[in-house]
Amino acid sequence: MSLYLGILIALLCAFASNLAFLYKHRGCGTACTVEIRHPLRTAVSLWSQRWFAIGMGVGLVAWLLHVAAISLAPLSVVQAVLSGGLVLLAVMADRLFGFKIGPRQWWGLGMTCVGLILLAITLPKTHGASSSFSSTAMIAFEAGLFGLGALFIMGKRLGGPAEHHGIMLAAAAGILFGVCNLAVKALTGVVGDSGALGVILSPWTWVALSASAAAFYASARSLQDGDAVPVIAITGTAANIATIAGGIIVFGDPLPNDALGIALQALAFVLVIVASALTPAPVRAARVAAGTAAPAPSGA
Repeated sequence: MSLYLGILIALLCAFASNLAFLYKHRGCGTACTVEIRHPLRTAVSLWSQRWFAIGMGVGLVAWLLHVAAISLAPLSVVQAVLSGGLVLLAVMADRLFGFKIGPRQWWGLGMTCVGLILLAITLPKTHGASSSFSSTAMIAFEAGLFGLGALFIMGKRLGGPAEHHGIMLAAAAGILFGVCNLAVKALTGVVGDSGALGVILSPWTWVALSASAAAFYASARSLQDGDAVPVIAITGTAANIATIAGGIIVFGDPLPNDALGIALQALAFVLVIVASALTPAPVRAARVAAGTAAPAPSGA
């Protein structure tokens, strides 16, 4: 019963999360340029924008729903349900916020959704929402994610194409959100064992807070530098992949034990990789758009 309740809560989380990102994108457009060298000035400017503040409030609700979902169901199952939110993202962006979604982006979003769902349904069934893990595996995996996120953040300085800066920051934000998700999953076990005091003293609390802070700035700047739908989709995809991988590697979510399941999971990863290349706007179009201001969404 708890598994199905966790899936239902994850669906609500997917809706709230996408709505939060779309509101934050609208708010970021009128805020000062996000600069990590000036964190307080940046934070004040962002929070002073009404739509950004509303987005953060909705995002808090989404986060609470996510915590509830992963406390009731395995990480991999919850993240697969959240991946279906990419379809919701396209519909909400098109119908509620006035963004134009091109055929290329529809294909990319659809392939990502199918790939992530396929990845999850091929995982063997599990019972309960185990929060047990190896500290060594957790430290190594989280450190690897932090390093990968830092590479994406530094991508422009390391020679990455300027027109892809928003997408690289979106990937970094998603990875850092994944770090936070895994730390929170670990904390759901700490609560049961040690109570609230154990959560406060746990190092995973500080890992979650640090990752969230870094993701906050990376995500806000990505929403300024990139188009809404590709940036939000890449952020969600990176977070899903990082969290599903962590569920398998750190928390022991089982893998398929037959050739068909393994083949389907390989296909799922291929779909996600191809979709990641399709979802952003073409490079040539991005270069042309770089010299013009992005149009404000309807109702802004």
